[in-house]
Parts: sequence; structure tokens; C-alpha cells
Amino acid sequence: MDLDRTSRQAEAIRGGLQRVFTGQTELLDLLIGTVMCGGHALMEGVPGVGKTLIVKALATLLGLQFRRIQFTPDLMPSDIIGTETFQLATQTFQLKKGPVFTTILLADEINRTPPKTQAALLEVMEERTVSLGDQTHTLPPLFTVLATQNPIEYEGTYPLPEAQIDRFLTKLLVKYPTAEEDLQILEHYNQGKDLHRMAVDELTPVATADEVLACRAQIRQVRATVDVLQYISRVVRGTRDHADVQLGASPRAAIHLFRLGQALSAIQGREYLTPDDVKSAAPAVLRHRPAVDGRGSGRCTNA
Repeated sequence: MDLDRTSRQAEAIRGGLQRVFTGQTELLDLLIGTVMCGGHALMEGVPGVGKTLIVKALATLLGLQFRRIQFTPDLMPSDIIGTETFQLATQTFQLKKGPVFTTILLADEINRTPPKTQAALLEVMEERTVSLGDQTHTLPPLFTVLATQNPIEYEGTYPLPEAQIDRFLTKLLVKYPTAEEDLQILEHYNQGKDLHRMAVDELTPVATADEVLACRAQIRQVRATVDVLQYISRVVRGTRDHADVQLGASPRAAIHLFRLGQALSAIQGREYLTPDDVKSAAPAVLRHRPAVDGRGSGRCTNA
């Protein structure tokens, strides 16, 4: 198996992202790995750190259709998935597609909308299909939800239910830039550049949908020894057995940890999964799953 193609593809995507987003290379690799192995990501960070910028740039670099939903308390499920309307002239129902009919979906501030509307994404995220009326519509195989939330504002927010939060393969923390990175960002604007505009107008695709799917197929061929699989199992089971944890990580979490580990290994051009790959993937895969009280409100957000 030749993983050079996957490694080169990831390097090209990373390089494009770094043109508009400064620093946090590990975050970028985890995001690339999440998309390449077919997962969804929940991105958490305070306003203004570049969450939307990263998603816009990623969609541009992959040459994929991109749409954004701004989640608000009055958002309805039909505002997300669409609806069927009856046309008097033709006496038929006409499908009005919602914004989920895309490839890269930015769910901005997903925790600001009520659970009923959040739940509208469940089938879409898990099955990559949309059910409207008596018809089921299939979304592109690369359909990916990249959701954002603010970690410090809780007034007017609705914590994601366990059934939905478990659908996110990773929770990625977008941190403040360092002092040096702050200066680099300011220098861009001092030179008359607008990074958000660059993400849409100046970046060019470095991959196609078919190429990303080919990378995904290669990632699935990365293998692990029994010892590494047992290591993954012990890590996940440790969240269930801890005295302070009421709700541990699910079997889906173990699969997600394995999948992201495969992706990180392939990005580095290796055909086998190592414990270090698992260690690199574990915080992003597990930080949003264990709950430290019976209501599921206390999560390992700083892992």
C-alpha cells in the first residue's frame, strides 16, 4: 500500500489552511484527519479565533459546496432540512431543500437552538440522508458537519444531548493565538490582506471529491496489531470505570478513536497504527463524551 498520495494530499490541504490561519498545526491535522476518515467535528472556541475562517478555507481547498446555518433559538427543523409545499397549480408537492443539502455544512453556534431543532441533524449526520414526507434523499458521501460553539456563554444555550454529541467524531479546541501569531495576523492586515476574503477568493482547490474519497479508502487499509487494539479498548473502558464518571465513552467512541488514529497514521505516510497515533487522537475523540454527573452536564472539555 502506497500512502504517499494521502500524505501529500494532507500536506497540500494543511499548507492552504496555513495561508489564512496562523499556528495550531495539531488542530489542523486533527480537522483534516476527521474529514478524511469520514467524521464530523465540533469546534469549540471563543468568538473571533477563526473557527468560521478554517471551515470556509477547508471547503475551498477541497473544492466542495459549502453552506452555513446560524443557529438561533427560533430556528425550526424545517429551516435545516427543508420542507414539502403543495403547489395548487400542479396539484403536487414540491421539495424545498434546506441548507443540509450541501457537502460541507457549518453549523454555527449549534448550542443556541432548542433540542428539537438540534435533533433534526441526527439522521443527517449518522445516515447522510434526509427524510421529507415519504421520500428519503441521499446526501453526498463527503457530507460533513463542522459545528461551532462558544465555551463561555451559557445563557440562552441548550447543551447538546448525548445522542447527538456522540455523532461528532472529534471535539476540537480552537485556542487563542500566541503573541508571535498575533503579530503575524496583524501583519497580514497591515499589508492590506483580509484573511476571510482570501479564504474564499484567493485559495484554490488542491483536491477533488474523488481524491478525498480515494484517500479515505487508503486510510481504511491502515492496520493495527492486537496490542494496539487492546490499548484502544483500555483507554475507552477507562472512561467507563472511573469513579467520577457517570457516563463513559460508547463503543462508537472506540471506533472513532481507531478511525482517527488510522487517519493520523496515513497522513504521516505509515501503513500501521501506533500507540502514539492513539494518544494524539484520544483527547479530540474523548473530551466531549464522558459526563461527570448523572445529568450529563459536566464534560471533560479541557482534556
